[in-house]
Amino acid sequence: MKLKTALMSAVAGATMLSGAAAVAGGHGELNVAYFLEWPMPFQASKVSGAYDEALGMKVNWVSFDTGTAMSAAMASGDIDISVSQGVPPFVVATSAGQDLQIVDVAVSYADNDNCVVAAGLEIDKDSAGELAGKKVAVPLGTAAHYGFLKQMGHFGVSLDSLTVVDMAPAEGQAALAQGAVDMACGWGGALRRMKESGNVLLTGDEKTELGILVFDVTTAPSGFVAENADVVAKFLAVTAAANTEWNASQPAAMLAAVAKDAGMSEADAASSMGTFVFPDVDAQLSSGWLGGAAQTFMKGVADVFVAANSIDSAKASYADNVNVGPLTAAKGM
Repeated sequence: MKLKTALMSAVAGATMLSGAAAVAGGHGELNVAYFLEWPMPFQASKVSGAYDEALGMKVNWVSFDTGTAMSAAMASGDIDISVSQGVPPFVVATSAGQDLQIVDVAVSYADNDNCVVAAGLEIDKDSAGELAGKKVAVPLGTAAHYGFLKQMGHFGVSLDSLTVVDMAPAEGQAALAQGAVDMACGWGGALRRMKESGNVLLTGDEKTELGILVFDVTTAPSGFVAENADVVAKFLAVTAAANTEWNASQPAAMLAAVAKDAGMSEADAASSMGTFVFPDVDAQLSSGWLGGAAQTFMKGVADVFVAANSIDSAKASYADNVNVGPLTAAKGM
């Protein structure tokens, strides 16, 4: 299975480009990456113009299919900040030399990132060994890829026995529905549709017990953060306020705005958000997240990718790839 070749080609071009985006203060606009069909409280503030007002500049929102594409866009300078980038694609990029930093924990979602086996195979966790020889759609370098590797390791399924095709979640879902692949991995709306064609091997709780954590982060080029710390802090403050409002009462008006912006029905958005956890700023700054656990987790993710021959090497430490300065400043805004 040629995982490394496919995965490294996704980041090779990016790591050869400049790691810092244009200074926001210089061009008067901010370019932010996000995912469609991935409903989060910040989108209500996106729709209301709260970010533009707080930052005093126009915020351009650009949707992406994968976190690896976000990394490439930040490397090229097309994107200043990426909201809800998966930790694995972040680890892949930084392991390859891209100078990026995590500035907050966007969301935790163990039940909203998984692999689905075609119903016709009748394979579950008790017969997962039967996946050997099967064809799998996996968005390489993402949280779904990491979860796939960990689950195959848990079930003792040799990666060399599988045919792995690099597909974004929506493409994998279509391939699974058409019978072109035997299993597909992904998240969000695509995962919800995948489940119409099959079943997951492990639940979110079962994955968590195995140490398969699933969370996304807000990221930016290190140079951009250094030169625009106040901009980043204000951006995070707006996000934090939206999370606080949602966590307090899940307002109907807020759900409606988020669902519309995410391109989803309110019922589907509510279902997805019901599996999400949005940590408050104090929690994010604690040892359980950016105060230590996230750095340790990233090292573990990198080591798994190295062991799977998906990346060449891991960094000795990912501590420099976390910058809590802007989030700490946001707390006082």
